[in-house]
Amino acid sequence: MKVKSDKSEIKSSLHEMPDAALAAACCRGESEAEHRLWAMHKNRMYGVCLRFAASKQEAQDILQEGFLRVFGSVCKFRGEGSLEGWVRKIMVRTALEHLQKRQAMPHLLDLDALENLLPDPQNLDDLDDPISAGKLVELLQKLPPGFRAVLNLYILEEQSHEQIARELGISIGTSKSQLHRAKIFFKKLLDKTLLLVF
Repeated sequence: MKVKSDKSEIKSSLHEMPDAALAAACCRGESEAEHRLWAMHKNRMYGVCLRFAASKQEAQDILQEGFLRVFGSVCKFRGEGSLEGWVRKIMVRTALEHLQKRQAMPHLLDLDALENLLPDPQNLDDLDDPISAGKLVELLQKLPPGFRAVLNLYILEEQSHEQIARELGISIGTSKSQLHRAKIFFKKLLDKTLLLVF
């Protein structure tokens, strides 16, 4: 009986544990703490990975690799800022490195040539709710990888062009150009989708 009581007390204390204490427990290799960290952040981090990935499977691969890195470096978390923010940075870095491995990082593309990349209307017939978050992620995944990376970093991760340039190893001008082109391409993609729905 006492063992069960102690175990439930540990679980209860994990739920109330501050970020730094949870990270420290993970650093010590406590499996309950590791599971708690995973459970707390897996859904949001999967959403982050989905925005950078070209498919759900790729997002799952990035998520798995990202959490391996989180647990491998959790001892470095110093409690400056939130644990979620720290985990998110690792996920974004993992996603970007994944794109680099696939040699899918930003390069300048001709907008006229991008017309050919717009999906065939037959592939969008299941988009019956154009404003749902899931459908927007699907559209985002149809962007060329370089556009997707810059758009995510600038709009959703709220990074400056200077930060994006450093992160991606491109010039500030290229970051600005990619963002501008990504917005135009995404708008065309969204317009085409909305035409099919209404």
